[in-house]
Amino acid sequence: MNESVKVYLLPLGCAKNLCNAELMLGHLVNAGMELVESPVGADVAVVNTCGFIESAKTEAIEAILELAELKQQGDLRALVVTGCLTQRYQEDFLNELPEVDCAMGVGSGDDIVDAVLEALNGGPRKAWFKPREANCLTGDRVLLTPEYAAYLRIAEGCDNKCAYCVIPDIRGAFRSVPMEDVIAEAESLAACGTKEVLVVAQDITRYGLDLYGKCSLAELLRRLEKVEGIEWIRLHYLYPDEMPDELLEVIAASDKILHYFDIPIQHINDRVLRDMNRRGDGALIRDRIRKLRELMPDAVIRTSLIVGFPGETEEEYQELYDFLAEYRLERVGIFCYSQEESSKAALMPDQVDEEIKERRRAELYALQDEVMDEASARQIGRVLKVLCCGREEEDQCFGRSYMDSIDIDGLVYFESSTAREGDFVTVKITYAEGCDLYGTVLDQED
Repeated sequence: MNESVKVYLLPLGCAKNLCNAELMLGHLVNAGMELVESPVGADVAVVNTCGFIESAKTEAIEAILELAELKQQGDLRALVVTGCLTQRYQEDFLNELPEVDCAMGVGSGDDIVDAVLEALNGGPRKAWFKPREANCLTGDRVLLTPEYAAYLRIAEGCDNKCAYCVIPDIRGAFRSVPMEDVIAEAESLAACGTKEVLVVAQDITRYGLDLYGKCSLAELLRRLEKVEGIEWIRLHYLYPDEMPDELLEVIAASDKILHYFDIPIQHINDRVLRDMNRRGDGALIRDRIRKLRELMPDAVIRTSLIVGFPGETEEEYQELYDFLAEYRLERVGIFCYSQEESSKAALMPDQVDEEIKERRRAELYALQDEVMDEASARQIGRVLKVLCCGREEEDQCFGRSYMDSIDIDGLVYFESSTAREGDFVTVKITYAEGCDLYGTVLDQED
């Protein structure tokens, strides 16, 4: 048994990476190890890294070096690093970071217990890199989200080959989790008190294409709706070229699937989209947005946009600006293009100057602030179902409506002396500030 081994795990990056971290924690707990909340005094620290863009790489390396300093001071015995950064730079990782005892790739998460024990044994530093597809995508998880809201990963990897992105090289080919396994995991989460599942993958709209020969998200959602105990189903990363009317109609007719659409479009100009190797064009994106708003007038759309992609002209950028001004998307993340080595776009001519990227990003954010303020103001007087997420003061609570995903959107604040985390309450909105809403509780649901 390993009861005496204390492990601290630091998860970095996206929701899919968080699912990997939760599975690793499950392995550690099942092996009898103790999970601790601070690296100080732990036996082993595990960093589950992101390596998608330069800022994520910098964050990961800084975290590793901070933990290495604790190790040097004697406050930590061993340091294990896993995830996308190690997978991306596996040939050089241990050489570049001699402070690390063990480096693991994205396919080696099931070996986390053996890696931790070997790191503690003080033997030769070791790299664990199984095939990317070797890692099991389901299993016992220790949730790093509150128990009432959990991510439900339905696929891993990506086949889209966007010119700016290295995820396919890091994570491998797209592979779906069998439908029976997805439903079984949702049922297990519901039995443990989960009320909201956040469906995630690099591209959930292609779910099932590899297993069933067709995109099967609509069928999966019909089955997921039937899981007792799950009240909210939130969808992340839908692609417009695989959003047929059938899928939108399933969502529109559901009492559980939230009218929240996370659609990473990246740009609207046809030439830029072609060079990005994105599927579909600007006309398709506009059509799908109009259709879903026609079916669901209360729909909230989240997207991500890239400015400064190689060759982006002022006219092409202006088309993106005008699109955002016309379509008034409620939630938008805006990113400067990051020139990632080994990506196709890194070698493209006409790289855009950093100052121009930052100017365009700032202009879009200024516009988006106006759009967000307008969208929030429209909620005043509306009655919303809110999932209570915590309490700030004795009678001051906060939660999320269907419009707000975990950690990335706004909050709804309300007064209640009885609401607990995980409770649903009905709130009438009386005030808005930015993307946050304030209101009065009308009643509390069981």
